[in-house]
Amino acid sequence: MTEYSPFEMIAYTGSRVLEDNKIVFVGTGLPIIAAMHAQLTHAPGLGLIFEAGALSPILDIGMPLSVGDTRACHKACYLKGLCAVFELTQRGHADYAFIGGAQIDMYGNVNSTFQGGSYGKAKIRFTGSGGAGAMAANCENTIVIMVLEKRRFVEKLDFLTSIGYGDGSPDFREKAGVLGRGPYRVITDSALFGFDEKTRRMMLLEIAPGKTPEQIQEKAAFELLISPQVKEMREPTEEDLKLLREKCDPDGYFLGRKLK
Repeated sequence: MTEYSPFEMIAYTGSRVLEDNKIVFVGTGLPIIAAMHAQLTHAPGLGLIFEAGALSPILDIGMPLSVGDTRACHKACYLKGLCAVFELTQRGHADYAFIGGAQIDMYGNVNSTFQGGSYGKAKIRFTGSGGAGAMAANCENTIVIMVLEKRRFVEKLDFLTSIGYGDGSPDFREKAGVLGRGPYRVITDSALFGFDEKTRRMMLLEIAPGKTPEQIQEKAAFELLISPQVKEMREPTEEDLKLLREKCDPDGYFLGRKLK
C-alpha cells in the first residue's frame, strides 16, 4: 500500500461519503478535492454548488482554489450569483453541505469564528462563517471535515458559527427555524463519525487501520458514542492517490499541507 498523508485520507473518505446523482454545496479546499475525486470515480453524476453562484460546473480545467475561482464556473448549468444559490438550498435543492471548521462539539455544532478570549478580543481569529452558517442551516445533511485533535473536538464551543443539533434536544433545529436534517458525518484523518438518531450525539463509525476506539476517544474532549458495528476505514488505493495528486490537486495546495 502506497503511503498517504492525513489530508489525502480526509479527501478520500470525503469522496466515499458522497453519492452519485446528489447535489453537494462545497466549501474551499478539501471538500472540493473530495467532490472532484467522487466525480472521477463512483459519482459521475454528482452536482456541485459553489457559493459564488455556480451550479454543476465541469471541473476539467483544474481545481478551483476558492469558491469564487473562475474555474468553479466552467460549463456550469446555472450561474446567477451568491443569493441565487443560497435560495436553492432554502428550497431544498442541496443534499449535502460540505464544510470545515476549527472546533466541533458532541452535537455537531461548529465554530469557525474565533478561539480563546471574547468575540471582540479573540486570541485567535479564524475566517468566520463565509457561507457555512447558511449551508449548515438549510442543506439537507451537513458533512464536516476536521483533523482529530482534543483542541478541536471540544466540550463547549468558543463560538457557534454553524448550527448542528444545538443542545441535542429532538426539536432544537425546528425551534431554531432551520430547514435541513442536520449533521450527517464528521470526517477526520483517523476516524469517521456519525450521529445517534435518538441522542443526537457524535458516534464513532470507522477507525483508521491500526487505531483503537480508546485511542480515538483520547483525542476528543467529550465522551464519544461507539457504534456496535464500528469498522476499519477503507484506505485509498494507488489509483485513488494518483487521481488525488495528479488530477485533483497536482500542485499540492491543500493535500500538500502538513499537520501542525
